[in-house]
Amino acid sequence: MTERTGTGATRTTTTLTGSPALAPLLARGALLSPFKRPRPDAGFPRTRLLLPGLRVDAARLAAYERVCGFPAGADTLPVTHPHVLGFPAAMRLMSARGFPLPLLGLVHTSIDITRRAAMSASAEYDLAVYVDRLVPHRRGTEAAVVTEMRTGGDVVWESRSTYLARHRPDGRADGDAPRLERAPLPARAEWRLDGGLGRRYAAASGDRNPIHLHPLTARLFGFPRAIAHGMWTVARCLAEHGTPEAVTVRAEFRAPVLLPGAVTYGADGGLFELRDARERVHLTGSVYPA
Repeated sequence: MTERTGTGATRTTTTLTGSPALAPLLARGALLSPFKRPRPDAGFPRTRLLLPGLRVDAARLAAYERVCGFPAGADTLPVTHPHVLGFPAAMRLMSARGFPLPLLGLVHTSIDITRRAAMSASAEYDLAVYVDRLVPHRRGTEAAVVTEMRTGGDVVWESRSTYLARHRPDGRADGDAPRLERAPLPARAEWRLDGGLGRRYAAASGDRNPIHLHPLTARLFGFPRAIAHGMWTVARCLAEHGTPEAVTVRAEFRAPVLLPGAVTYGADGGLFELRDARERVHLTGSVYPA
């Protein structure tokens, strides 16, 4: 099946028979990374990956709820959990030979989520993932990856994640305007994070990127210690904040959280953030009724 995109390009739908295994995708992406030449005008896969008839694994959902702090045993999916379900398909696209950004060093910079209604953990869903576009950024090139969850033909959940490949940009790019820093939000909680957090979240989510697992493997990629998954930081904040059934969430990943470590969760109205003891901002976000 093919469809026209907003730019007039043709997107082809490929139906998957199961969720892709992440380990070989990570390996393929790492091997191909040195041969990638990122630029905003590069071609990228126009494929929409479709995983029909998806059902949630109850045991993995329970592990996800525990590590992220969501209430256990509810029949409603946490608002961030569909990202975990769609991540293997997104990795299949981003590790492909035709994807122009190198997987090694690719940084998840933001995520926007819209949930239109509560989602039952026992329902069946059709999941789709595609690369929407490439855009110039002041530090390189960003790819926007869209994930959709449908039931009965209707989109009930969708997200747009941006991933940055750093390189010397050509000319003025998105994000050139200086970022306006705000005063710290009122502190609501302090969390001490142990060194095994990355491994527990990896087991629950399937995202076993080595930068999150052990100090030794993290140092191979330039980090002094393992770092927390960015999507764990969003999930933990939303578990603390709470979300309505129909909700819009936006989060920006500002700086990695080293493990072990300590962070302060701040919130005011629909805004939330994570800072460290030196008030370095790790994450900013907002949550409002959709």
